[in-house]
Amino acid sequence: MKRVVVTDATFPDVAREEAAARAAGADFQRLACKTAEDVAAAIKGADVAVVQFAPLTRAAIAGLAPNATAIRYGVGYNNFDLPALNDHAVKAAYVPDYCTAEVADHTAASILTLLRKLTALDASVRRHEWAAVAIAKPLKSFTETTIGFLGFGRIAQEVAARLAPFGFHFIAHDPYFTGQFPRLTLTDLPTLLAQSDALTLHAPATPETTGIINATTLAQMKPTAILVNTARGDLINEPALAAALTNGHLAGAALDVFQTEPLPADSPLRTAPNLLLGPHAAWYSEVAVERLQSLVADEITRALTGQTTRKPIPGSTA
Repeated sequence: MKRVVVTDATFPDVAREEAAARAAGADFQRLACKTAEDVAAAIKGADVAVVQFAPLTRAAIAGLAPNATAIRYGVGYNNFDLPALNDHAVKAAYVPDYCTAEVADHTAASILTLLRKLTALDASVRRHEWAAVAIAKPLKSFTETTIGFLGFGRIAQEVAARLAPFGFHFIAHDPYFTGQFPRLTLTDLPTLLAQSDALTLHAPATPETTGIINATTLAQMKPTAILVNTARGDLINEPALAAALTNGHLAGAALDVFQTEPLPADSPLRTAPNLLLGPHAAWYSEVAVERLQSLVADEITRALTGQTTRKPIPGSTA
């Protein structure tokens, strides 16, 4: 009998996934793996491994059944050893499209909140102050404001579509984007950093982009600018960002993703000023959860019935 293992999942139940497995005549297990060793033991001999946050290492992949499939609950797949998947001819799938609208909504809301300085204004009133201009200055009108995008893929384009009615100007740095978008100018990275009043990150975490926001690049930004990251925590050097906020070299930031999650108690971000923090919540809505689990259940069915994956992980060869 074929076997499907969910190594870890934060959902209340995995009924859809179990139903898909059992409909195809497979055994089903839901576990709560945390370490690489837990995963390797759990999926040994499995035909389908469904992973959320646990590490899928070379050792674990080597223990899968022949012609196995690994499925990632989510948009990214940094916890998968992609070369090992290819070496062992394991098919790899993910779900990059289940929460596009939610992340775009969250990103746009963060940008608008920071640009209009809503959190600072709220805090001032709670301090029994009543000084709108003193708190908000300097404050550009939206028609004079430039939104910069580091990466202009699916989610970034949805963010721009939500912000377009406000009259913003858009610039983007993305070597892979070849399309067109109203009022968008493509540019190089130094120009993006120098001209953005709000910089929003929408790049994957790769060797080229890891730490791309650091002390050097932050110094190239306007001191009145804001930074938003709902993409990948590894894009930002967190101590450098905390220092820039503390020293007034950046006006504000909103982060929903971090290098280590949950955010460590001793992270300098916790005490940095003008920083809006979120617990990796941008993806969430009840509909998004249902969509994610339904699409994963569909991938399980495909894997067990010999079909191709709906969304193969880029770079996977099997």
